[in-house]
Amino acid sequence: MARRSPSPAFELAAAGEAGHFRLGGVLSFDTARAVLEQGTAAFADQQRVSLDLSGITHADSAGLAVLLTWVGRARRAGRAINYTALPAQLSRIARVCAVDGLLEA
Repeated sequence: MARRSPSPAFELAAAGEAGHFRLGGVLSFDTARAVLEQGTAAFADQQRVSLDLSGITHADSAGLAVLLTWVGRARRAGRAINYTALPAQLSRIARVCAVDGLLEA
């Protein structure tokens, strides 16, 4: 019987003061839905969210879609979200897709 490898891991954690969070691990097709849901729940009561992305070890276009979804939801709700330490991998994908400006504060 073939053994399945474990799903890639991620961690979303509060980081100090209210509204500050850290995201680490894998932000990809395999984790996007779970990251989106966990982040949406964590950010629900926050008027301003600052998300440190320095702990991301791998990201792809699905990960970018998660970040853009949070931006859209925040704007529609009259809230603010900003990303710090955007990994080069995500920055390149955003630039190629011409959405890099949407990830800026």
